[in-house]
Amino acid sequence: MGDWTPRELRFSNLGLRLISSAILIPLGLAAVWSGGWGLAVACAAAAGVMAWEWAHISGFVKPALLVAFAALTCLALPLGNMGIALGVILAGVVFAAIVAKGAWNHRGSAVFGLIYVTLMPVSLWLLREGPWDGRSAALYFMSFVWASDAAAYFTGRGLGGPRLLPKESPNKTWSGASGAVVACIVCGVAAADIQMVPFAVWIIAGIAISVVAQLGDLFESGLKRRFRVKDSGSILPGHGGVMDRVDGLGAVAFFAVLAFHIAPSLPDMLGLQA
Repeated sequence: MGDWTPRELRFSNLGLRLISSAILIPLGLAAVWSGGWGLAVACAAAAGVMAWEWAHISGFVKPALLVAFAALTCLALPLGNMGIALGVILAGVVFAAIVAKGAWNHRGSAVFGLIYVTLMPVSLWLLREGPWDGRSAALYFMSFVWASDAAAYFTGRGLGGPRLLPKESPNKTWSGASGAVVACIVCGVAAADIQMVPFAVWIIAGIAISVVAQLGDLFESGLKRRFRVKDSGSILPGHGGVMDRVDGLGAVAFFAVLAFHIAPSLPDMLGLQA
């Protein structure tokens, strides 16, 4: 997406991205469709892999500890008592702070990383299982994020142009960011028609989803830059690590759950009432 990329190389990893997406998207849709324990297990797997990735890029000495607490927090969600999940993650925070070697910044990095990688899948589970039409909400928001990502990739790499935030993520361009927003506006029009609600509500929601997804992506890019790594991992060909793939969706799920609880009428306005 950066204009510095040679044109002949701008889509060099497109094949790998498409293959990975063809595998990941059906799995993600199936997990969200089923909800409950099926989604909790999928969230636990994602949280565990991301915890391992965070330990690798941050230099945490006991990656298995982060993996265990991140995964167990997600697996505690279907038990029906959020206090259990909260207790697990708090225990993980304490252990991470104790085990981390070096100065307080290392301990802070371990604690932050555990919370960060766990909060993203937990937010998706809470969105799916919330007191609204969670299945539709999660599926809509996932599709919006995927549309935003795809439009940013093709528009940015196709048009190039000025960079969005060169210090944080030199590959992102204004053209890609604009294309992502336009794609989510189109998705918003389609969603409003399906849900039979005013177009303006879903168009605004689409813009917000694209902006939040891109901010989530930029935030994770900034974290990687501070640890001087390009990708969080290499488990997903063409994409990098799991953190690289779900950073935008995790941010959208978190803020969606927050917004739905702060403004209980919002799901009804979107046609997502239970």
